[in-house]
Amino acid sequence: MRQEKLTIETADGLCPAYFFTPTGEGAWPGVVFCMDGFGIRPTLFQMAQRMADNGYAVLLPDLYYRAGPYGPLVPADVFAGSDIMGAIGYLFASTDNHRAAQDAKAFITWLDARSDVASGRYGVTGYCMGGGIALSIAGTWPDRFAAAASFHGGNLATDADTSPHLLASSMKARVYIAGADKDDWYPPEMAERLERSLTDAGVDHRCEIYSDALHGFTMADFPVFDEAAAERHWRELIALFDGSLR
Repeated sequence: MRQEKLTIETADGLCPAYFFTPTGEGAWPGVVFCMDGFGIRPTLFQMAQRMADNGYAVLLPDLYYRAGPYGPLVPADVFAGSDIMGAIGYLFASTDNHRAAQDAKAFITWLDARSDVASGRYGVTGYCMGGGIALSIAGTWPDRFAAAASFHGGNLATDADTSPHLLASSMKARVYIAGADKDDWYPPEMAERLERSLTDAGVDHRCEIYSDALHGFTMADFPVFDEAAAERHWRELIALFDGSLR
C-alpha cells in the first residue's frame, strides 16, 4: 500500500489526511475520498488504495478533525451496542455538508501543489455521510470537479439549508448516485426529489437504486456489506472517473 500520512491546514484547524498513489511515476488524476460516518479506519485505507491502483491519486481527509482524536471505531462493536449515536454522534456533529465543502478549498490547494497529481479538475466520491459531502463539494467548487459520486448517501434532498440538492444548479461535474433500496436515509421520495433537481439543473447525471442492498453496502467491515453491490459500485465509480478525468 502506497500511503502517505499528512496534515492539511484548513480555515478551521489542522486536518489529518492520507494520500494514496499507484505504483510507478505520476502524474495521476486527483480524487478526494469523503469518508463515511465511522471515520478513518483500515477499510477506508483499503478502498482508497483500490482507487489508486486504478490509476488515481487519492486524498482521504479526516473530516472529523474538529472533534479531536478518536477511535479507531470498529463498526461491529458499535453496531453491537445499544446506542450507536451515543457512540459516534459527537463526531457527526463536528462537521456537515457546508463545513466539509469549505474544507475542500484546502484539499484542492494541496492537490494543486503536488507534482504527482495531474493539473486540472478532480473527482470526488463519498459514502453514507460522505455522499452528501461529495455532492456539496462538487456544487461549491464547480470549476474544480469534473466527476462526483455518492454511494448509499443519506439526506441528499431534504428541507435543510445544507441539503446537497440545493447546489444542483451550480454543478458542472458528471454525477453518479447509487442508493440502496432498503435505506431509510434515502427513501424513494427523496431519490425522486434529488433526480428532479439534477434534471432541472441540466446536470449530466445517472441515479440508480441497487436492488436488495442496505445502507452501507460498500463497507467490508459492516454487517450489511454486499459483495455483489460493492463490486458494481467499483465498476461504476472507475468508469465515471475514467470517462471524466482522463
